[in-house]
Amino acid sequence: MSHAVTIEEPQAQPQVSQTRYRERSRAGSHISSNRAYDFLYDPLFIVSSEKDHTQANIQATLIRSRLRKVPRFKTMFSNLIHYPRYSLYWSKSDPVPPFISREWKGHKEKHREALQQLTTTDASFQMPKEVYEDPEVTGKNRYKYFERPFLPFFQQMPFNVVYAVSKAEPYTFPPTSTKHLSIPSKSTVGTQTDYRDADVQTDPYSPEYVVCQDSIPELLTLATLTWGRGLPAGQAEVEMIERAREKRAWEATLPALSDTSQFEKRRKMMNEMERKEWAFREQEIEKLQEIRLEVLKELLRKREENQNEVNMKHLNARWSKLQEGKEAKMAKIQRTHVSTIRKLVGKRKNIEGKLERRNIIKDYSDYASQVYGPLSRLGCFPDNNSEDFVVKNYYLNTYEGLVELESCLPDFVTQPRIRAPKPKVITTKAGFLKRTARLDYELAEVHKALLDKKNKVLEAKKPPRFLQRNPIPQPRLPTPTLEMTSNEEEEIEMAVIYLQKLLRGRVVQNMMFEGKEKRLELIQELRTCHALQEDEKLVKKAEKQVTLALQRQRNLHEHKVSLVENHLAGLEGRALADMFDFLSKELVRLQEERRIHAFVMLAERQRRVREAEESGRRQVEKQRLREEDEIFKEVVKVHHSTISSYLEDIILNTEANTAEEQARAEIEKMAEKINDIAYEMESRRTYLQSEEIVAELVYSFLIPEVQKYFVKEKVRNAQRKHILAAHQIIHSYTESMVQKRLTEGEQDEASNAAMLLEKETQNENNS
Repeated sequence: MSHAVTIEEPQAQPQVSQTRYRERSRAGSHISSNRAYDFLYDPLFIVSSEKDHTQANIQATLIRSRLRKVPRFKTMFSNLIHYPRYSLYWSKSDPVPPFISREWKGHKEKHREALQQLTTTDASFQMPKEVYEDPEVTGKNRYKYFERPFLPFFQQMPFNVVYAVSKAEPYTFPPTSTKHLSIPSKSTVGTQTDYRDADVQTDPYSPEYVVCQDSIPELLTLATLTWGRGLPAGQAEVEMIERAREKRAWEATLPALSDTSQFEKRRKMMNEMERKEWAFREQEIEKLQEIRLEVLKELLRKREENQNEVNMKHLNARWSKLQEGKEAKMAKIQRTHVSTIRKLVGKRKNIEGKLERRNIIKDYSDYASQVYGPLSRLGCFPDNNSEDFVVKNYYLNTYEGLVELESCLPDFVTQPRIRAPKPKVITTKAGFLKRTARLDYELAEVHKALLDKKNKVLEAKKPPRFLQRNPIPQPRLPTPTLEMTSNEEEEIEMAVIYLQKLLRGRVVQNMMFEGKEKRLELIQELRTCHALQEDEKLVKKAEKQVTLALQRQRNLHEHKVSLVENHLAGLEGRALADMFDFLSKELVRLQEERRIHAFVMLAERQRRVREAEESGRRQVEKQRLREEDEIFKEVVKVHHSTISSYLEDIILNTEANTAEEQARAEIEKMAEKINDIAYEMESRRTYLQSEEIVAELVYSFLIPEVQKYFVKEKVRNAQRKHILAAHQIIHSYTESMVQKRLTEGEQDEASNAAMLLEKETQNENNS
C-alpha cells in the first residue's frame, strides 16, 4: 500500500477532518500495522508525550528493519555453516525522507501555551498573531468541504455542502512579491487513508441551533429520529410526519378545556379521533401480521429445504457405507476363494500320496522356488543378522568425516558447471521432419490418449429417485459335518473310503477298455499293416468299400435327422421366446401397477396429513383471532375506564384544590383574628394570670396522659388472667387429642398384626 507524505502548516481544518479523526481513532488497530510512520506524516495523529513519540519511533524502526539478505550465488543452495547461502547487509536507504523532522511536534504547542499563560499574567505582553495559509476552498482542497451521507441503499443524491465555521478574524494571506515568486519550504503533497470516508462515515454533522422564545419549530418534533433509525426518511417516516401534522391541526381546533359549554363537543371530537387511531392501529397490526406470515412461510420453506438436504445427505452416506461394506465383503470372499482354490490345487497335485524325488534342476531353474525365496513358516529366516552387512564408514556417518571428505573433493563437485543443453534437431536440411521425430510425436499422442483413458473419472452414479427394495439373499445351506463317536464308525468310514478308491480305479479301467474298443480297428490295422497277403489285401479293400458305403449311409441319415431336429428346435424356440416375452411384459406391467398404487397411497396419505395440519392451523388461527378480539375489547374497556377515572381524578383534584384554597383563606383570616386577640391579651396579662395558664396547660395535658397510662395497665393485667386460662384450656385439649391419636394408631397397628397372624395360621392349616 502506498502512502503519500503530508506536511502541513496550521490551517483551517474543514469538517471532514473531524470525521477522519474519528475514523482513525476507531480503526487505529487495523492501520497501525501498515502505517508505521503516522506519528511523523499525519498531522492529525496525536501523541500524548515525548516518551510516547520515542516509543513509536523505536517500534517503527523494529518493524521496518534495514537489514537486507543478499544471496551468494556460488553457495546459494548450500546447507553448511562455513558456506552460508546469504550475507546480511545494512541498507543505506532510510524509509523516512531526510527533510521530515523526527522531533516531537508537542514543543510548538507547549511554546504556544506558555505564550498564552504569559498574556494572562502580563497585560503588557501581546500574543503574536497566527498567520494561516490560504485553505483554497475553491481550489485544490474543494473536495474536503463536501460529504456524502452513508445511505443503506445506494441512490443518486445531490451533495450536501458543509461550510466552514466563520471566525471573527479574517485570514491574513502572506504578501506576494512581484520580483521573485516565494517558494514555500513545506508543501502538502496529499493524504491517503486505508478507508474511504463513505465507508466509515459516522452520523452526519448537525450544527448547533437556538430556539426563539415562544416558538416551537416543526423540525424539532423530529428530534427522536436519528441516523439509521428513521433517517434518511422513507415512506413510513413521511406518513408519520403527515399524521403528526394532522394531529397538531386537530388539537388546534379543539375547544379550550376551561370552556364548560364546549365540553360535550370536545369529548365527541376526542372519541372520534380515538376511533380513527384505533382503526389505524388495526391496519398496522394487520400489516405486521401479513409480514410475519410471509416470514413464517419463508422460514418453513427454508426449513423444509434444509430437512430435504439433510435427508439426502443421510441417504447418500448410508448408501455409500453399504456399498463400501459390500465391496469389502466381495473382496474378502474373492481372497478366500483364491486361497481355497490354491489349497485345493496343492492337495490334488499328489492325490495318491506317492513320494517324489526332488528335481534340483527344476528348483534352480525356477526363480520362484524355495531355493531363491524360502518361506519363514518352513523355518528359514534369511534376514537374520542382516546388520552385519551394513557398511559403516567414518566419512559418511560423522559430521567431521563429511567435512574432511568435502575438503578433498575438487571444485567442480561443490561448484558444478552447468552447461545449457543444445536444442535437439528434429528437421532435415531440406526442412522436413525426421522419421524419428514423427514417430516420437505419434507415440506421445498415443501415450496421452492412453493416460486420458486411464485417468478418466467415472461419473458418479445418480442416487435412486425412488426407494428400491434390496433383495434379501437366500440363507446358505449348513455345511455337513461328520462326528466320530466310536472306533467302529471310524472303521466303517475307512472301509467306505477304500471302496471309493476301488470304484474310482474300476472306472479308470472301464474308460481304458472303452477307448480300446473304440479304436480296435486302428489297433488291428497297426498290427496287420506290414504282414498282409494279396488276398487279404483284396478282402480288406472290399471290407473298406463296404465300410465307406455304410459310413455314407449313416452320414446321410444323421444329416436328415439333424435337419428335422433343427426345424423342431426352431419351432420350439420361437414358441418359448413368445411365451417368455409375454410373461416378462406381464411381470413389468404388474410391477408398474403396484408401484403406481403405492404412489397413489402415499399421495393420499400425504394429502390427509396436510389437510389435518391445515385444519389444525385454521383452528389455532381462529383461536388466536378470538383471543386478539377479546384482548382488543378488554383494552378498549380499560381505555374507557382509564379515561373516566382520569376525568374523575381531575374533577376531584380541582374540587380538593378549590376547597383547600378556601380553607386556607378562612384559616388565615381566623389566625389573624386570634393573633390580634392573643397580642392584646398578652399586653394586658399579669404574672398570676400567666401562672394560672401554665397550671391549666399542665392539668389538661400531663395529668390525662398519666391517667390514660394507668388505665391501660389495669386493663392489661385484667386481660392477662383470661389469656392464661384460655392458653391452659387449649393446650390441655390439644395434648389429650394427640395422646388419643397415638393410642388409636397403636391399636390399629396391633389389630393389623393380629389379622396378619390369623391369615398366616389359616394358610398353614390349609396347606
